[in-house]
Amino acid sequence: MHVHYRLIFPVLLMAALQPAVAQVDIDTPRGGWRHSAGEAAGFRQQVNYPASSVNAAGHSTMALIKGRIGATKKEGPAKLVVNGVAMPLALGVDGGFARPYAFGAGSNGIEVRSADGKQRRQVQFYDAYAGKPQARLRVVLSWDSDGTDLDLHVVSPDGQHVFYGNRVAPNGGALDVDVTTGFGPEIYASVAPPVGVYHVYVNYYGSGPDPQQLTVAQVAVVTQEGTLAEKRQIFQVPMRKPGELTLIKSFNYP
Repeated sequence: MHVHYRLIFPVLLMAALQPAVAQVDIDTPRGGWRHSAGEAAGFRQQVNYPASSVNAAGHSTMALIKGRIGATKKEGPAKLVVNGVAMPLALGVDGGFARPYAFGAGSNGIEVRSADGKQRRQVQFYDAYAGKPQARLRVVLSWDSDGTDLDLHVVSPDGQHVFYGNRVAPNGGALDVDVTTGFGPEIYASVAPPVGVYHVYVNYYGSGPDPQQLTVAQVAVVTQEGTLAEKRQIFQVPMRKPGELTLIKSFNYP
């Protein structure tokens, strides 16, 4: 038998020169059916201010998105998509990520994509615990630059102002974490939103070495999440300088 080394060698050489493929692994949450009764999976996630990063320590695996993207160059953030809302996902030096998230009952879907978009992993699960709090209003702020600090402010119809300095309102609306190192997300959620007009503001609190760094804020407003009446609106607004406070959206609930 004759072996055509002239054909095999170029193929082996090309394979060796191919860039490493990013492998996306999601440790939690797990896919499939689950019942979260008795699990600590509330809307408010503990974090100290100012926070250098999201504090995911001590959270239930049912309220944590955790995993790793391996063999990839750090060319920017990865992307996280939760129940149809896309947001940047910051990675550690080893490609790891950990993000607290308060999932509602019923069907939930998660997708993690590598920075180049070529690799992705999806997880679908169903939480059968009907007594679990369900966000009827969720506001998600994310932005497209590292080393910058944008803050989410939500004013409810009864005049309650939720932001990093007042994370939980008497009416139950709460801000989960305050991300100060770039990308976000920061999430406001309410299980029983007061009826009326809401105002959503974003404050460009601080930037990195470049004080004039332009960053684009994305705000997703989701109402009646997880129901047939769910409505999702996405707004993108450029933020040009620290100190800028911008009204992103005023809307009526329901």
